[in-house]
Amino acid sequence: MSDVEMTRIPAGRVLRGDQRGAERRELVVEAFEIGVYPITEEQLAEHLGIPARYPRRPAVDISWLRAVRLCNALSEWEGLDPVYSFDGEVVDWDADGDGFRLPTDDEWEYACRAGATGSTYGNVREIAWTAADGLRGPADVGARLPNLHGLFDMLGNVSEWSWNFFDPDSGSDARAFRGGGWADNPAQVRAATRRAGHPRSGYDDVGVRVARGAVDRRGQE
Repeated sequence: MSDVEMTRIPAGRVLRGDQRGAERRELVVEAFEIGVYPITEEQLAEHLGIPARYPRRPAVDISWLRAVRLCNALSEWEGLDPVYSFDGEVVDWDADGDGFRLPTDDEWEYACRAGATGSTYGNVREIAWTAADGLRGPADVGARLPNLHGLFDMLGNVSEWSWNFFDPDSGSDARAFRGGGWADNPAQVRAATRRAGHPRSGYDDVGVRVARGAVDRRGQE
């Protein structure tokens, strides 16, 4: 499988949420690594042993459960210990493992903001593909401006799965995906955007970006 280009995000603090929402709390995030781009069709196709129709587009229609299994497959490909274990559809995570995983909600937002305190890290038309562009599907990765961490397509193009339950207090198994995608109104494409998806379901505007690094799992469910 093609190498996944990663970049290191330094430890730091940032306010989570924005003025449009009720939640404004400080995030304290340890250093970790995250993909420069979402996983592409080419990378997924190599894993599956099939050709990619649009090699540089983000891979979509990947369920949350498939995304965590993909993380394990990437770990094995790189000779790393997989971080996820499975009991049916119940997934456990070795938070000290060095393999690939999904970013937590806090890590994703911290990496997305790259120090920005507003709703985005730049002009939406310059950094993100949205419904304003009239697309019928995702665009090739890396075609719009990155944030200050050098991460492309954190907003727009495709939303991205995080590790976290969307509402852990509700008892629902829905997982969170972040950022907004190609079919969303530009006003909905924000660093604080957070939506829910069934872990067995795939969506045509939701992809996956992988992370690496140990993390304190307290409060990260």
